[in-house]
Order: sequence, then C-alpha cells, then structure tokens
Amino acid sequence: MSGLRGLGDLARGRLVVAVSAVVAVVMLLPLVLVVLDVHSAGWAEIHRVLFRQRSAMLLTNTTELAASVVVLATMLGVAAAMLTERMTLPWRPLWTVLLVLPIAMPDFVVGYTWHTLWPTLDPLGASVAVMTLGSYPLVYLPVSAALRRSDITLEDTARSLGAGTVRTFARITLPQIRIAAAGGAVLVFLTVISEYGAFEVLRFNTFTTEIFSEFQFEPDAAGALSIPLVLMGLSALLLESLLIRRQSSFRQPRRTQSRTAAWRLRQLPALLVVLVPTGFGIALPIATLVYWMRQGQHATLPAVATLGQATWESVKFSAGGAVVAVLAALPVAMLTFRRHSTTRTLIDRAGFVTQALPGIVVALSLVYLTTRYVFSWYQTGPLLVLGYAIIHFPLAQVCVKSAAATASARLYDVGVSLGRTPLTVFVRVTLPLLAPGLAAGLCLVFLTAITELTATLVLAPIGVSTLATQFWAFQGNVAYAAAAPYALMIVALAVVPGALLGLWFAREPGGTQRVTA
Repeated sequence: MSGLRGLGDLARGRLVVAVSAVVAVVMLLPLVLVVLDVHSAGWAEIHRVLFRQRSAMLLTNTTELAASVVVLATMLGVAAAMLTERMTLPWRPLWTVLLVLPIAMPDFVVGYTWHTLWPTLDPLGASVAVMTLGSYPLVYLPVSAALRRSDITLEDTARSLGAGTVRTFARITLPQIRIAAAGGAVLVFLTVISEYGAFEVLRFNTFTTEIFSEFQFEPDAAGALSIPLVLMGLSALLLESLLIRRQSSFRQPRRTQSRTAAWRLRQLPALLVVLVPTGFGIALPIATLVYWMRQGQHATLPAVATLGQATWESVKFSAGGAVVAVLAALPVAMLTFRRHSTTRTLIDRAGFVTQALPGIVVALSLVYLTTRYVFSWYQTGPLLVLGYAIIHFPLAQVCVKSAAATASARLYDVGVSLGRTPLTVFVRVTLPLLAPGLAAGLCLVFLTAITELTATLVLAPIGVSTLATQFWAFQGNVAYAAAAPYALMIVALAVVPGALLGLWFAREPGGTQRVTA
C-alpha cells in the first residue's frame, strides 16, 4: 500500500514539474521571439539603427534618466522607511498606506497632470521627478521590512558608546538594509527603462518612446531598438541575482521587536519626507484631475467607448490577466514546497526572466508571434490577457511563493496519513494556507495590469477601448477635460487594491517580499 502511495506521489510530483515546465516555456517565449525578430531584421538593419547618432542620444537619455531616478528614489525610499520604522510618527498607520499608494498611480497619469499644470517644464527634470515619486515605494517597502527584521539593540549600543545619529546609521543600520535597498533600486531601474506614457507626455525621448514610434512605421527598426533595452534588463536581473546570492551568505541578524524613538517637535521638518511624495505624487494629480473634470471641455474627438464601457473592458482584461498569472504561478510555487533540485530551481528562476523585459518588448514579441504563426490571435482579447499575465507573472509568483514558504509541509503529510486523498488535503489544508498569497497576487497583478499602457496600446483588440487607451486618445488630442474621467477611474480602480496591499505588507511579520530572481 505504501509502495502504491509512493508511486502516486512520484507521478503527482512529475505532473507538477511538467506543468511548471510548460509555464516556464511560455514565460521564456518573449525572449526567444525577440531573438527571432532581431534575426529576421538582419545585421545590416541592426547596424543602421543602433549605430546612428539618434540611438546614441537615446542611450544617453535613458541612462541619465535611469541613474538619476535610481539615486533619488533610493534616498527617498530609505528616508521614508527610517521615518516610519524608527520614529513615533503622528498618524503612522495612515502614512504607511499613503507612502505605498504612489505605486498604484499610473506614471503617465501623473505626467499628464503635471504637464497640464506646467507645460514648459524641463523634460528631463519633470521625467526624473515623476518617476522618482512613482517608484520610490519599490525601495520603501523592502527597506521597511528589513528595518523591522533588524536588531535594534545594536543601534542602542552604538548610541550608548557615543556614536551620533549619522554614524550609527552608516555603521550599524545601513549594513543591515543595504541588500534590500539595492534590490529595490534594481526594480526602480527596470521600471524606468520600461516606462513609455509619462515620457511621451513630458516630451522626453527614450528607447521606449522611440520603439513605439518605429513600431507604427518600421517594425524592423523597433525590433533592433529592443536589443539595448533587453540587455539593460538582463544586466539588472544578473546584478539582482548576485545581490541575492550575497544576501544568502550575509549573516541574518537576530530578530527583535522594532522600537521607535519618541516624536519631538524639532523633528517637524522630517515630515517633509512623507509630505512631499504624497502631496506631489497623490494629492496634486487627483486634485488636477478633479479640476479638469469640472471644466466640462467639449472634445472634438468622439469617444470610442463611454466611461462605463471602458471601465468594464479594463476590469475584464486586467482581472483575466491576474487570474491567469496567479493560476500559472501556483504550480511553480508548489515546485519548491516539498522538494528542491536543479531542475526545479531552473524552472522557478525562468519565471523571473520576463521581469527584465519591458512591457513594450513583450508586446512586440507577441505581435511577431501572431502575425507570423497564429494570425487569428492577432489583436484579440485572449492575446491581451496573455500579455498581461506574462508581463506581470513575476509579481504573482513572488506573492504565491511567499505564502507557500510559510505553509508547513508537515500538515500535508498529517492529512494524508489520516487517510485523506492528496487532492482533498490540498483543497482543505494547503489551499487555505496559500489563500493570502493568492489574494495578494491577484490584487498586485490587477492594479499593475489596469495601469498598463504600452502593452494595451499594442495588443488591444480592434474596436475595443480600455480606460488607458481612451485616456491616451483624448490627451493626445489635448482634450484634457475629456481625458480626466478616464484617468480618475484608473486611479480609483488601482488605489483600492494598492491600499489593501499596503495594509497587507504592513501586517506581515517579515514585511514585503521583493520581486527577486
């Protein structure tokens, strides 16, 4: 009997590996398609596009922008985390949620509101400011979690020995949070090189804006321009892997309960650290959208979809992408639930490759696939859902894996030993333990998919208009008042799961789980 049970476990284990391998192949598909697309363009076209003066300008712009945003977002994220985790900040629960919310604000909406208020802003300066305010939560969340895990008695000991605040931070606190801060900085870099809408609104040329322009008139040139972006993303992913490897050898500090210093009136200027990003990143854009809605400007461009229709299409496709991504992440997360091997590790890591590919590159690869091999799928709803699922799969995988890591495999063994079938034990024991991670993955993928602009513009079915595409059409026609309701609806739909995620991460003992390879 035990032999039959062992064979059954082996078969189910191989089934999970086989299903996960299929998922990994699908996630690696965009990278393979990019290589095929570039190869079909030919070396002469690649050389002509990449080794021209404009490409050098795009490389300079992208590098300068990414470097500036990474530095500023890292400084802001670390400062905000120190303020909320090491001080008794007034209304701290409120600030911890507000500081996370900018991640739910679409950067192209923030850029649009800033451009309507100050149309003569310097393109580079405005782009740096918008991306810094929108991406610093990627540093704030992991650094906050690292501070909650860190041993605060070391800081107390340093102060008792006469070390000042700055020296204590540099010698004691920084070594404990540097891996989290560096990992967040890598995510900020990936976010910046992937953004399109904000830079197009603010008139700042990068590789993504050029790829989108070339895609409409010269697809081969767009494919060639994808090469630098892919190399940048893969380099960042490699750097992150090295950081994680170093983290595994880093001595884990003893966990102690964080203690915050008493709030003093002379620390009032520190409130600027939370007031500036929440004011300019949340309050100002929302107030601007409300202002334009009240103007009642008549647009010369007729709406393809009403606000209700566009909302339904956005929710439908985003929810579909979230469900597909979470369902695909479930077997991959279960791979390392009970067993570890080289094959399982490789399959697990393959899912994170899409993290290094900007959304527009994934979208172009799917266009290449459908126009060459399965044209009946070109610009259809299922293709858009698949695109959302592939682009945001790493987010779902991290959430489900974090829940699987806290689930005890011994409970599964106990359930089976009591005579229950493995399927019954999975449904009644394992699945409830994974439920928080599944819900977090659904929320995170949904809010990022509903704010996705580039992939939606490329993959949306003909005749279908989502909130993002309808907003983009109106703002391109300088119909700011007509665009405002669609932008405000995107913000409303994204802010609710964003706030829930902020509360969820804040309640986790280990804090947030970073998207890592």
